[in-house]
Amino acid sequence: MSAVKRRKQKLGAGDRAFNIVLGGLTAVSVVVILYPLIFVLVASISDPMEIFKGNVWLWPKGFNLEAYKQVFRNGDIFTGYKNTLIYTVVGTLVTIIITFSAAYPLSRKKLYGRSKLMGFFLFTMFFSGGMIPTYLMVKNLGLYNTMWAVILVGTVSVYNIIVARTFMQNTIPEELYEAASMDGCGDIRVFFKMVLPLSAPILAVLVLFYGVNFWNSYFNGLIYLSERSAYPLQMFLREILLNNMADSMIDTAGMDISKFMVGESIKYAVIIVSSVPMLVLYPFLQKFFVKGVMIGAVKG
Repeated sequence: MSAVKRRKQKLGAGDRAFNIVLGGLTAVSVVVILYPLIFVLVASISDPMEIFKGNVWLWPKGFNLEAYKQVFRNGDIFTGYKNTLIYTVVGTLVTIIITFSAAYPLSRKKLYGRSKLMGFFLFTMFFSGGMIPTYLMVKNLGLYNTMWAVILVGTVSVYNIIVARTFMQNTIPEELYEAASMDGCGDIRVFFKMVLPLSAPILAVLVLFYGVNFWNSYFNGLIYLSERSAYPLQMFLREILLNNMADSMIDTAGMDISKFMVGESIKYAVIIVSSVPMLVLYPFLQKFFVKGVMIGAVKG
């Protein structure tokens, strides 16, 4: 008798009922999460009139790519893509360097005053200087209207430092440090030659966390940027979705009433266009995701 059949026989009525309920809740959760994504994709390639009438649900009605044509004719989209790509790549690199530079010494028991330093880090999770003092500091430092204002404000997440520190403590035994020390390795060499290679899973997870955060960020750009040429993609997306600027993207030459409806499709098309890079990146990091999060989880 197979192990699966034996396990099924051991399950009582209560266990089977629990599994059924759990499976049902999981299915409902999947539908709730996936439906908005599917609807946005379907609406972006459907006839705008069908969207306006409310006939679009799970399948395109009147296949139409006019919204995507209008999106890619708009220069702001390419400007936003370029700026966001710079912010994401540079910002993620800076945050990863700072995060691991802090997490590594905090993971070593020999660091003097480690608990006090950790207390200072934790304090910043609950209290901050506030928006206005931060704005004044950015302006006085000459960072206003530069990419560094977007990148450096809120660069590091203390939570991610704790996750990286916990990962190093739980996965890298002290004996490895002792062996490296006996071989004449200093802390810097140990960090680059041993700690970073062994921390690949949590490194991939944090790259994903920080990368998604920078890609989706618009608030820092809203506060610290005034020139449209420096706007991230999400700023232009915000204008289109909240300020009803989709109509301004439409070529008005020879327009009839149906052309105005394209504005609705454009809103959905812009969301898809702005989400594609992160959707492409995730599968490459997904294999590290669960392992890195579970091992690096904060434990009592």
